[in-house]
Amino acid sequence: MRLTSAYARARQQGHEAVRQALLDAASQLLVEEGPQALTVRRISAAVGCSTTVLYRLFGSKDGVADALYREGFERLTARLQRVSDEADPAESPMQRAAGMARAYRESALADRNYYGVMFGSAIPGFKPSAEALAIGNASLDMLARAVAEAMDEGFLVNGDPVAVAEVLWAAAHGVVSLEISGHLDSAVAAERYATLVRAAISPFVAEPMEKDQ
Repeated sequence: MRLTSAYARARQQGHEAVRQALLDAASQLLVEEGPQALTVRRISAAVGCSTTVLYRLFGSKDGVADALYREGFERLTARLQRVSDEADPAESPMQRAAGMARAYRESALADRNYYGVMFGSAIPGFKPSAEALAIGNASLDMLARAVAEAMDEGFLVNGDPVAVAEVLWAAAHGVVSLEISGHLDSAVAAERYATLVRAAISPFVAEPMEKDQ
């Protein structure tokens, strides 16, 4: 029997594949048609399954929104974790932090369908659950740990690593948001991104940044 629907194909791969297919369909509908398209019936139809499947996995439309938020941040955290896991032992904390900054932009561009749910108002009235917020905060925690290491090794002045991480995150988010929305030319976006990240961290640098260049 030939498999034709996204649901039929995903079902052969198991529960997680079905869940992912539904979330990808929901995020695509959200981007292409707006929040009014984010209904249980539309999402189910997009992957070729019954509404019962969606209710069983997510409980409701609000459950889908919460799952989109969690999925986006789980993907971001996974990318940041790979930077840490694959880092050369000879790299300084500043180099690892720079790698995380690059991974943030890469994640946002690769998963831009989720980005509006994670950081914007793509779904009016949506408020993430406490569990979802905790998953989102895990990304900031990873960056804060990298900043703390840089402070411990004298690359950054001593202070509150979370505060510094928030400044860096805000700077990164601003440039990425402009790029995704089309207000920043993609041809120069990477250069602008790197420039702003350097500018954001420069007030906290204890030693010349050329040490890592």
